[in-house]
Amino acid sequence: MKIKQTTLQFIILISVINFPLFAQKSNYSELITKKANLIEQKVIAWRHDIHQNPELGNREFRTAELVAKHLQSLGIEVKTKVGITGVVGMLKGDKPGPVIALRADMDALPVEEKNDLPFASKVKTTYNGKETSVMHACGHDGHTAILMGVAEILAGMKKDLKGTVKFIFQPAEEGAPKGEEGGAELMIKEGVLENPKVDVVFGLHLDSQLEVDKLSYHPAGTFAGSGDFKITVTGKPSHGSQPWNSVDPIFVASQIVISLQQIVSRNVKLTENAVVVTVGAINGGNRNNIIPEQVEMLGTVRTFTDADETLVFSRVKQIAEKTAEAAGATALVELPYSAHYPVTFNNVALTNRMLPSMQKSAGIENVLLVPAITGSEDFSFYAQKVPGLFFRLGGMPKGYDPKKAPPHHTPEFMIDDAACELGVIAFCNLVFDYAEMNKK
Repeated sequence: MKIKQTTLQFIILISVINFPLFAQKSNYSELITKKANLIEQKVIAWRHDIHQNPELGNREFRTAELVAKHLQSLGIEVKTKVGITGVVGMLKGDKPGPVIALRADMDALPVEEKNDLPFASKVKTTYNGKETSVMHACGHDGHTAILMGVAEILAGMKKDLKGTVKFIFQPAEEGAPKGEEGGAELMIKEGVLENPKVDVVFGLHLDSQLEVDKLSYHPAGTFAGSGDFKITVTGKPSHGSQPWNSVDPIFVASQIVISLQQIVSRNVKLTENAVVVTVGAINGGNRNNIIPEQVEMLGTVRTFTDADETLVFSRVKQIAEKTAEAAGATALVELPYSAHYPVTFNNVALTNRMLPSMQKSAGIENVLLVPAITGSEDFSFYAQKVPGLFFRLGGMPKGYDPKKAPPHHTPEFMIDDAACELGVIAFCNLVFDYAEMNKK
């Protein structure tokens, strides 16, 4: 087929005009990858330092100071003590564009580490009035270090940056101590998404059971909503040899634990949505021959819809109270007790638009569409206010069996340092690619 000369010239002209634009986009990504590789060891060193010096929610004083000093050294505008110990950095690019927020959480957990890593935590502190060990058993040390690295790269590319980036270093994602506010909800209340108003928010979470160099995502509801509960069962104490003189709260609590499972097996349409009701702690009594007066139970509820949450909350209360009443005891149900997170919702249109950016960062074959999970995240509060995208970053060493890799919130939890570089690259590409799509 012949093409007229004028038409051919037009095609060539358009190609020449457009080539610098596509080449420029490609160069940004290539430059980001090179810069991420150059600072990889620095990011890993930050992660080791934070891991070795973990701090519980609303007590992240050392971590916040480390973050603030680093951001200030980059010439980034910094606000501290946002949401108690939170740090917010603001980087204004030299070109107009949207306001993009990137979030990392900083808090650790009351868990004793059982790894032989040279930077394993030996820290102890007081939690709920008791001495406890402290460990980064959920990867927040990596999240913080990764975002510090992202800040360094983007600050060095300020002249090419379209718009403004807000770096949100958040405390208390795992929940504030009883009686305190904290986490994303408090930071939002204190204006973290305003002045200037945030257009979009991105977040990531390391995954100890997803192989390094992979990303995973799920559109719409990606993490479950959660509410924790406390059930206090009060009976009548007695000598252990005379149970007929008692109303045994331990026996009643045991019946409640078993009965709560009928909510999952009999009250919820499991083919439509997953639901979890877990009792994670039972405390009561102090001797083998004393039936105590009181037992306390702590647990969590996970749901993916408001309707399921309403149903499950109601049934937990009903089952606990009526089971206790039938035995002559009482049950005080506090639900939610200290934390209540909505479903973490990935904006579907945003997720679809940014999928090529994630594929560019990790490779198409390494970006996996996965089912939603019943873990919860207070990133959900940001995503309620502005369009959000929350994805998972592989942290499991290559060749490991995901079924044998230690899960989150356990003493053996471990993340491969090799995960950090991809986390930095993915965040940086999301910023540049979103800004390119949303020029102002």
